[in-house]
Amino acid sequence: MAYRELPPPPHLAHLVRCLWLRRGEGDTTLVLPDGCLDVIVSDGRALVAGPDTGPVAATTAHGVGVAGVRLRPGAAAAVLGVPADELRDRRVALEDVWGRAGRELAERAGADPVALATALRDRFERAGPDPRVLAAARRLARAPETPVPDLAAAVALGDRQLRRRFTAAVGYGPKTFARVARFHRALALMRAGEPAAAAAFAAGYADQAHMTREMRALGGRTPAALRAA
Repeated sequence: MAYRELPPPPHLAHLVRCLWLRRGEGDTTLVLPDGCLDVIVSDGRALVAGPDTGPVAATTAHGVGVAGVRLRPGAAAAVLGVPADELRDRRVALEDVWGRAGRELAERAGADPVALATALRDRFERAGPDPRVLAAARRLARAPETPVPDLAAAVALGDRQLRRRFTAAVGYGPKTFARVARFHRALALMRAGEPAAAAAFAAGYADQAHMTREMRALGGRTPAALRAA
């Protein structure tokens, strides 16, 4: 399966992590949770995907083009106009979220991620994501071991306020997001050549067994299988 990522247009970089394009070969790929929510267009249909809390097997028919816009953690609720936790672990037709506008967007965008971003431009430009949640998500992505009270203090919110606003904007709470961020940190270290035990320690797991349990839960495979994928 051919997969390619493109940088977002500069004026959307604060909302969009990347644009992406995939050409199906009839095979199945494992989509791992990353704290993001994607708007996807394929075969004339627009979908909203995620945010996920576990692995999702995605199959694309041979020759079918898929285009996606991956939103930054914390931007989805403002862009889509619905709380992100209502979309957690779901694949929802954009038409069900936006009505006729969702169907028309799919027709305009085709399977071109740039065209998809362009079709979403007005929604993006009107979006006003919560800056404190965006800051908290960036901080957790860098340092997933940060305790929630320290994170809340860093963005000038109370603990309960942070949890409520984070869940609505990101799709799940800061503790779950930290699990996902730690999972990706460990996986990146292993793919860079670190032994599993060293990657577990550097990523902040209690031990290698803890990392293995978390990787099975979030990635559906053993650390060795995920590293090789």
